[in-house]
Amino acid sequence: MRADLEVLEEAVEHCFLDRDILIRALTHTSHAYEQGQQPLNDNEQLEFLGDAVLGFLVSECLVKRYPAYREGRLSIIKNYLVSASHLHEAAQKLELGEYLLLGRGEELSGGRVKKGLLADAVEALIAAIYLDGGVEAAREFVVRHILGASPEGEESADTPFTNFKGALQEIARSLNLPSPHYTVVSEHGPAHARQFTVEVSIGANLVAQADGDSKKGAGQKAARVVFEQLMERAG
Repeated sequence: MRADLEVLEEAVEHCFLDRDILIRALTHTSHAYEQGQQPLNDNEQLEFLGDAVLGFLVSECLVKRYPAYREGRLSIIKNYLVSASHLHEAAQKLELGEYLLLGRGEELSGGRVKKGLLADAVEALIAAIYLDGGVEAAREFVVRHILGASPEGEESADTPFTNFKGALQEIARSLNLPSPHYTVVSEHGPAHARQFTVEVSIGANLVAQADGDSKKGAGQKAARVVFEQLMERAG
């Protein structure tokens, strides 16, 4: 873990009054076990609290941003925002793995980049901010780093995220649908201006194609089409 936690505080935009609660949020159970500090000096209880705080604040924000959306649509967006995949992305942007206190075994097995471990650490961090600074401080963190503040004048944007492949993967899982399958249907155009057509399918009934100047870009566009189809079904 970096000795200078002020760098992390600057990244999360919260200066802790109680530095110990921040250190606890960064302490994995493997480290606490090696130090003989279990059971209440690791971040597991904070993960539990952070999960609840995150769920509440995301729900609150979505209801305010999308007052015309029914429960089904809101649930689809929320399920992605609180998913391990999305929290892992947030942790990577904050470089949270560099600050974790890990046991030797977890360190050697690549714990600093593990998706589940980092997602749990984000939840623990949210709890720590909530306990140290109150609900408003936690709300500000969630809006900035989990939802992403809506651009000015775009409060009616359909979704608060842009990674539609990740969103579609998580939504399919939460709805017990097959995982999205991507196929490059065609490549055309000159080498300096190559165009790709990518198809995404979920089972036999949800299928879409899109073009782009990269396979990744075309896949994102196709994923958005299917995502919007699922949103329409949700009402």
